[in-house]
Amino acid sequence: MKPKIAVVGGGSWATAIIKMLSDNTMPKEIFWWMRCAESVAHVQKYKHNPRYLSSVAIQLPEEHISTNLKATIAKADFVLLCVPAAFLKEALINITPEDFKGKKIISAIKGIVPNENQIIGEFLNQHYHVHLQDILVISGPCHAEEVALEKLSYLTIASPDITLAEQFAAMLATRSIKTNVSEDIYGTEYAAVLKNIYAIASGICHGLGYGDNFQAVLIANAIREISRFVDAVHPINRDINESAYLGDLLVTAYSQFSRNRTFGTMIGKGYTVKSAQLEMNMIAEGYYAVSCLHQINKQYKVNMPICRAVYAILYEGHSAFLEMRLLTEELT
Repeated sequence: MKPKIAVVGGGSWATAIIKMLSDNTMPKEIFWWMRCAESVAHVQKYKHNPRYLSSVAIQLPEEHISTNLKATIAKADFVLLCVPAAFLKEALINITPEDFKGKKIISAIKGIVPNENQIIGEFLNQHYHVHLQDILVISGPCHAEEVALEKLSYLTIASPDITLAEQFAAMLATRSIKTNVSEDIYGTEYAAVLKNIYAIASGICHGLGYGDNFQAVLIANAIREISRFVDAVHPINRDINESAYLGDLLVTAYSQFSRNRTFGTMIGKGYTVKSAQLEMNMIAEGYYAVSCLHQINKQYKVNMPICRAVYAILYEGHSAFLEMRLLTEELT
């Protein structure tokens, strides 16, 4: 029987995942939920997303694209969540634990659920009773824009059930997409959240005029912060230099496609948080994540000077220039 996969979300990453699943040659049925009825109608008629990655051809049957989330989930064996973490609760407001019963849930969300201060796996487990063995996490390094351009990219699929991770990884692999698997759902999720915060820090420094030399020091310290934090939250034997951790951090901190770096650059150049958010057409997950991490770290008390500096700039109104100047004295 062909597996049925529902992709939940209408942004660039969701569109890129639709492309991967469609390009993969394994037999499967793909369903797509988008919030915007106009976008659904456009995709059905013109076969591309009008707002994101419009160069990607969408070859799904019209009836497989819908604004009815409950009905879309009901058809699926695998439900792939790909909406910004800040809006996940709103998107799932009419979904019950019964709707997820018996399904495998995949998080392609690189953020933390605000107010709950939980990574997506924890949120699904506690609020929707999804067993951890039925949860998978997709991590990079992989930008949606390069998927659209069919640039060689790598994904890591994490799950406590490594056989399940391998099964889903096989559904994503294409000529330009290489896949790896991991059992570390906590480490890969938290690393994916943290790298967005460090990308904002990188952007702030870029906007302030710091050069490549300091950027290298910043990111070298950032990977050590990630290592300290994930080891405190979920202490297992992991190699922080693998692509799911260090690679994802590097591409998000340096790439021209990184929305978090772009957001940080605007802050460094003097934009207010609100004006930077208004000018961007996409969500910078790191903005919400740094507030959540600030609260979570009150429990773990991990030394995280870069995260602390970004939080002070974005949420306490501190001068970006002064905070980064102070940060330069702490980094090694």
